[in-house]
Amino acid sequence: MKQPSWRQDRRKTAERGYGGRWQRERKAFLARPENVLCVMCSAERRVTIATVVDHIVPHKGDEVLMWDQTNWQPLCKRHHDSDKQAEEKGRKRRVVGPDGWPTDA
Repeated sequence: MKQPSWRQDRRKTAERGYGGRWQRERKAFLARPENVLCVMCSAERRVTIATVVDHIVPHKGDEVLMWDQTNWQPLCKRHHDSDKQAEEKGRKRRVVGPDGWPTDA
């Protein structure tokens, strides 16, 4: 079975661009009032604190895209590690309605 690309890249996080600068920028971004909640949970009418800064368009090493904050969104770890990864691989994201049941969206 083929491993996900992030598992194939065995470089340390700092070597992939996620060093001290990223940690400072990430912390500041998530501290802003408009970025406290996960945007995917909010779309599902759930309230979850965002802990991950996600690149809306994967930067794939592009420094400009990496640091473009208009390309960042606040996500919870669950959405980042599941639904967002599925979107990037072309699979449809499961949408859950306010009642907790999946929708057809």
